Amino acid sequence: MTDDLIHDQSAGIERLLEIMRRLRDPQTGCPWDIEQSFDSIAPYTIEEAYEVADAIARQDWSELEGELGDLLLQSVYHTAIGEEAGHFSFQSVVRNISNKMVARHPHVFGDASRDKSAEQQTLDWEAIKATERAGKAQRGTLDGVAIGLPALMRAVKLQKRAARVGFDWPTTDQVIDKITEEAAELVEARETLSHAEVTEEFGDLLFVMANLGRHLGVDPEEALRAANAKFTRRFEGVERQLADMGKAPSESDLAEMDALWDAEKAAEKALKRS
Repeated sequence: MTDDLIHDQSAGIERLLEIMRRLRDPQTGCPWDIEQSFDSIAPYTIEEAYEVADAIARQDWSELEGELGDLLLQSVYHTAIGEEAGHFSFQSVVRNISNKMVARHPHVFGDASRDKSAEQQTLDWEAIKATERAGKAQRGTLDGVAIGLPALMRAVKLQKRAARVGFDWPTTDQVIDKITEEAAELVEARETLSHAEVTEEFGDLLFVMANLGRHLGVDPEEALRAANAKFTRRFEGVERQLADMGKAPSESDLAEMDALWDAEKAAEKALKRS
Protein backbone atom coordinates (compact mmCIF):
# COMPACT_ATOMS: atom_id res chain seq x y z
CA MET A 1 0.00 0.00 0.00
CA THR A 2 1.46 3.34 -1.06
CA ASP A 3 1.02 6.65 0.76
CA ASP A 4 1.58 8.76 -2.37
CA LEU A 5 -2.08 9.89 -2.59
CA ILE A 6 -2.25 10.54 1.16
CA HIS A 7 0.61 13.04 0.92
CA ASP A 8 -0.30 14.59 -2.44
CA GLN A 9 -1.64 18.04 -1.47
CA SER A 10 -2.86 18.70 -5.00
CA ALA A 11 -5.04 15.57 -5.16
CA GLY A 12 -8.25 17.26 -3.96
CA ILE A 13 -11.30 15.22 -2.97
CA GLU A 14 -9.74 11.88 -3.95
CA ARG A 15 -7.07 12.46 -1.30
CA LEU A 16 -9.69 13.05 1.39
CA LEU A 17 -11.65 9.95 0.34
CA GLU A 18 -8.50 7.86 0.56
CA ILE A 19 -7.67 9.30 3.99
CA MET A 20 -11.12 8.25 5.20
CA ARG A 21 -10.75 4.79 3.70
CA ARG A 22 -7.47 4.38 5.53
CA LEU A 23 -8.88 5.66 8.81
CA ARG A 24 -11.77 3.17 8.56
CA ASP A 25 -9.63 0.19 7.51
CA PRO A 26 -10.52 -2.64 9.93
CA GLN A 27 -6.92 -3.88 10.07
CA THR A 28 -4.74 -0.78 9.94
CA GLY A 29 -7.10 2.12 10.63
CA CYS A 30 -7.73 4.27 13.69
CA PRO A 31 -9.63 2.37 16.44
CA TRP A 32 -11.86 5.41 17.18
CA ASP A 33 -12.73 5.99 13.53
CA ILE A 34 -13.45 2.31 12.94
CA GLU A 35 -16.00 2.26 15.78
CA GLN A 36 -18.06 5.21 14.49
CA SER A 37 -21.53 4.85 12.96
CA PHE A 38 -24.14 7.12 11.38
CA ASP A 39 -25.67 7.71 14.82
CA SER A 40 -22.40 8.53 16.58
CA ILE A 41 -21.23 10.92 13.85
CA ALA A 42 -24.55 12.74 13.40
CA PRO A 43 -24.07 15.07 16.43
CA TYR A 44 -20.67 16.15 15.06
CA THR A 45 -22.28 16.90 11.70
CA ILE A 46 -24.81 19.21 13.34
CA GLU A 47 -22.08 20.87 15.43
CA GLU A 48 -19.89 21.49 12.38
CA ALA A 49 -22.81 23.06 10.48
CA TYR A 50 -23.34 25.48 13.36
CA GLU A 51 -19.64 26.32 13.43
CA VAL A 52 -19.84 27.18 9.73
CA ALA A 53 -22.77 29.50 10.46
CA ASP A 54 -20.85 31.03 13.37
CA ALA A 55 -17.81 31.81 11.22
CA ILE A 56 -20.09 33.44 8.63
CA ALA A 57 -21.82 35.52 11.32
CA ARG A 58 -18.41 36.72 12.54
CA GLN A 59 -17.23 37.27 8.94
CA ASP A 60 -14.09 35.31 9.77
CA TRP A 61 -13.26 34.03 6.29
CA SER A 62 -10.08 32.23 7.30
CA GLU A 63 -12.00 30.39 10.02
CA LEU A 64 -14.80 29.68 7.53
CA GLU A 65 -12.37 27.92 5.21
CA GLY A 66 -11.41 25.54 7.99
CA GLU A 67 -15.00 25.01 9.16
CA LEU A 68 -16.16 24.21 5.64
CA GLY A 69 -13.44 21.57 5.50
CA ASP A 70 -14.68 20.11 8.79
CA LEU A 71 -18.24 20.02 7.39
CA LEU A 72 -17.05 18.39 4.17
CA LEU A 73 -15.33 15.73 6.27
CA GLN A 74 -18.71 14.88 7.81
CA SER A 75 -20.16 14.14 4.36
CA VAL A 76 -17.14 12.01 3.54
CA TYR A 77 -17.51 10.19 6.86
CA HIS A 78 -21.18 9.37 6.31
CA THR A 79 -20.63 8.26 2.72
CA ALA A 80 -17.75 5.99 3.80
CA ILE A 81 -20.04 4.31 6.35
CA GLY A 82 -22.81 4.08 3.74
CA GLU A 83 -20.47 2.54 1.19
CA GLU A 84 -19.19 -0.06 3.67
CA ALA A 85 -22.81 -1.06 4.40
CA GLY A 86 -23.69 -1.19 0.70
CA HIS A 87 -26.22 1.67 0.91
CA PHE A 88 -24.53 4.22 -1.36
CA SER A 89 -21.15 5.71 -2.26
CA PHE A 90 -19.61 9.16 -2.39
CA GLN A 91 -20.02 9.16 -6.17
CA SER A 92 -23.70 8.18 -5.94
CA VAL A 93 -24.29 10.95 -3.39
CA VAL A 94 -22.64 13.48 -5.73
CA ARG A 95 -24.66 12.14 -8.67
CA ASN A 96 -27.89 12.37 -6.66
CA ILE A 97 -27.43 16.01 -5.61
CA SER A 98 -26.24 16.98 -9.11
CA ASN A 99 -29.33 15.43 -10.68
CA LYS A 100 -31.52 17.19 -8.12
CA MET A 101 -29.99 20.61 -8.82
CA VAL A 102 -30.41 20.17 -12.57
CA ALA A 103 -34.04 19.00 -12.17
CA ARG A 104 -34.92 21.85 -9.82
CA HIS A 105 -33.48 24.56 -12.09
CA PRO A 106 -35.17 24.04 -15.45
CA HIS A 107 -34.85 27.80 -16.03
CA VAL A 108 -31.05 27.40 -15.98
CA PHE A 109 -30.42 23.88 -17.32
CA GLY A 110 -33.57 23.37 -19.39
CA ASP A 111 -36.03 25.16 -21.62
CA ALA A 112 -38.01 27.00 -18.92
CA SER A 113 -38.01 30.80 -19.01
CA ARG A 114 -35.79 32.79 -16.65
CA ASP A 115 -38.11 35.76 -17.09
CA LYS A 116 -39.82 35.56 -13.71
CA SER A 117 -39.36 36.94 -10.21
CA ALA A 118 -37.38 35.31 -7.42
CA GLU A 119 -40.71 34.80 -5.64
CA GLN A 120 -42.14 32.88 -8.59
CA GLN A 121 -38.97 30.81 -8.83
CA THR A 122 -39.38 29.93 -5.15
CA LEU A 123 -42.95 28.79 -5.82
CA ASP A 124 -41.74 26.72 -8.79
CA TRP A 125 -39.04 25.18 -6.57
CA GLU A 126 -41.65 24.17 -4.00
CA ALA A 127 -43.86 22.69 -6.71
CA ILE A 128 -40.97 20.57 -7.98
CA LYS A 129 -40.20 19.42 -4.43
CA ALA A 130 -43.86 18.48 -3.96
CA THR A 131 -43.68 16.34 -7.10
CA GLU A 132 -40.51 14.68 -5.78
CA ARG A 133 -42.22 13.93 -2.45
CA ALA A 134 -45.14 12.36 -4.29
CA GLY A 135 -42.68 10.13 -6.10
CA LYS A 136 -41.28 9.02 -2.74
CA ALA A 137 -44.76 8.09 -1.48
CA GLN A 138 -44.74 10.96 0.98
CA ARG A 139 -48.50 11.42 1.07
CA GLY A 140 -49.02 13.61 4.11
CA THR A 141 -48.68 17.38 3.99
CA LEU A 142 -46.03 17.30 6.71
CA ASP A 143 -44.09 14.29 5.40
CA GLY A 144 -40.40 14.91 4.89
CA VAL A 145 -39.94 17.76 7.40
CA ALA A 146 -36.80 16.51 9.15
CA ILE A 147 -37.25 15.62 12.81
CA GLY A 148 -33.64 16.55 13.62
CA LEU A 149 -33.98 20.22 12.65
CA PRO A 150 -33.65 22.85 15.39
CA ALA A 151 -37.07 23.09 17.00
CA LEU A 152 -37.86 26.67 15.96
CA MET A 153 -36.77 26.02 12.39
CA ARG A 154 -38.87 22.85 12.23
CA ALA A 155 -41.87 24.70 13.65
CA VAL A 156 -41.70 27.23 10.81
CA LYS A 157 -41.32 24.51 8.18
CA LEU A 158 -44.31 22.61 9.59
CA GLN A 159 -46.37 25.80 9.60
CA LYS A 160 -45.39 26.64 6.02
CA ARG A 161 -46.42 23.17 4.87
CA ALA A 162 -49.79 23.45 6.65
CA ALA A 163 -50.31 26.94 5.19
CA ARG A 164 -50.00 25.55 1.65
CA VAL A 165 -53.24 23.62 2.15
CA GLY A 166 -55.02 26.54 3.82
CA PHE A 167 -54.39 25.67 7.48
CA ASP A 168 -53.19 29.10 8.59
CA TRP A 169 -54.47 32.28 10.21
CA PRO A 170 -55.18 34.86 7.50
CA THR A 171 -53.99 37.85 9.56
CA THR A 172 -51.17 38.63 11.97
CA ASP A 173 -53.70 39.98 14.49
CA GLN A 174 -55.17 36.50 14.90
CA VAL A 175 -51.71 35.10 15.62
CA ILE A 176 -51.17 37.76 18.28
CA ASP A 177 -54.54 36.90 19.82
CA LYS A 178 -53.42 33.27 19.98
CA ILE A 179 -50.18 34.31 21.71
CA THR A 180 -52.23 36.13 24.36
CA GLU A 181 -54.36 33.02 24.82
CA GLU A 182 -51.36 30.70 25.11
CA ALA A 183 -49.58 33.05 27.54
CA ALA A 184 -52.66 33.09 29.78
CA GLU A 185 -52.79 29.28 29.68
CA LEU A 186 -49.12 29.15 30.66
CA VAL A 187 -49.73 31.41 33.66
CA GLU A 188 -52.60 29.20 34.72
CA ALA A 189 -50.54 26.05 34.18
CA ARG A 190 -47.73 27.44 36.34
CA GLU A 191 -50.09 27.73 39.27
CA THR A 192 -52.15 24.54 38.96
CA LEU A 193 -50.58 21.93 36.68
CA SER A 194 -47.66 19.51 36.73
CA HIS A 195 -44.21 20.31 35.36
CA ALA A 196 -44.96 18.21 32.26
CA GLU A 197 -48.14 20.19 31.62
CA VAL A 198 -46.30 23.49 32.14
CA THR A 199 -43.69 22.31 29.62
CA GLU A 200 -46.44 21.50 27.13
CA GLU A 201 -48.02 24.95 27.50
CA PHE A 202 -44.63 26.63 27.17
CA GLY A 203 -44.03 24.66 23.97
CA ASP A 204 -47.40 25.80 22.62
CA LEU A 205 -46.43 29.42 23.26
CA LEU A 206 -43.08 29.01 21.52
CA PHE A 207 -44.80 27.37 18.54
CA VAL A 208 -47.18 30.31 18.14
CA MET A 209 -44.29 32.77 18.55
CA ALA A 210 -42.55 31.00 15.65
CA ASN A 211 -45.76 31.39 13.65
CA LEU A 212 -45.83 35.11 14.39
CA GLY A 213 -42.28 35.39 13.09
CA ARG A 214 -43.35 33.64 9.89
CA HIS A 215 -46.28 36.04 9.43
CA LEU A 216 -43.96 39.01 10.00
CA GLY A 217 -41.35 37.66 7.59
CA VAL A 218 -38.90 37.17 10.47
CA ASP A 219 -36.77 34.02 10.79
CA PRO A 220 -37.18 32.98 14.47
CA GLU A 221 -33.79 31.21 14.55
CA GLU A 222 -32.04 34.27 13.13
CA ALA A 223 -33.91 36.61 15.48
CA LEU A 224 -33.03 34.53 18.54
CA ARG A 225 -29.37 34.25 17.47
CA ALA A 226 -29.27 38.04 17.21
CA ALA A 227 -30.91 38.38 20.63
CA ASN A 228 -28.36 35.95 22.10
CA ALA A 229 -25.52 37.94 20.56
CA LYS A 230 -26.96 41.19 21.93
CA PHE A 231 -27.34 39.71 25.42
CA THR A 232 -23.76 38.40 25.31
CA ARG A 233 -22.41 41.74 24.13
CA ARG A 234 -24.23 43.76 26.77
CA PHE A 235 -23.49 41.41 29.66
CA GLU A 236 -19.81 41.41 28.73
CA GLY A 237 -20.04 45.22 28.89
CA VAL A 238 -21.50 44.94 32.40
CA GLU A 239 -18.59 42.70 33.40
CA ARG A 240 -16.10 45.22 32.00
CA GLN A 241 -17.70 48.04 33.96
CA LEU A 242 -17.61 45.98 37.12
CA ALA A 243 -13.96 45.07 36.48
CA ASP A 244 -13.15 48.80 36.19
CA MET A 245 -14.69 49.13 39.65
CA GLY A 246 -12.55 46.26 40.91
CA LYS A 247 -15.52 43.92 41.25
CA ALA A 248 -16.73 40.61 39.82
CA PRO A 249 -20.41 39.91 39.04
CA SER A 250 -20.63 37.67 42.10
CA GLU A 251 -19.65 40.70 44.24
CA SER A 252 -22.41 42.85 42.74
CA ASP A 253 -26.20 42.67 43.00
CA LEU A 254 -29.11 42.79 40.58
CA ALA A 255 -29.83 46.50 41.09
CA GLU A 256 -26.25 47.51 40.30
CA MET A 257 -25.90 45.18 37.32
CA ASP A 258 -29.28 46.28 35.97
CA ALA A 259 -28.14 49.91 36.08
CA LEU A 260 -24.91 49.01 34.28
CA TRP A 261 -26.98 47.06 31.72
CA ASP A 262 -29.09 50.14 31.06
CA ALA A 263 -25.89 52.13 30.58
CA GLU A 264 -24.64 49.59 28.01
CA LYS A 265 -27.98 49.70 26.24
CA ALA A 266 -27.98 53.52 26.13
CA ALA A 267 -24.40 53.55 24.83
CA GLU A 268 -25.33 51.15 22.02
CA LYS A 269 -28.29 53.29 20.99
CA ALA A 270 -26.19 56.45 21.04
CA LEU A 271 -23.57 54.77 18.86
CA LYS A 272 -26.24 53.72 16.34
CA ARG A 273 -27.52 57.31 16.13
CA SER A 274 -24.07 58.80 15.61
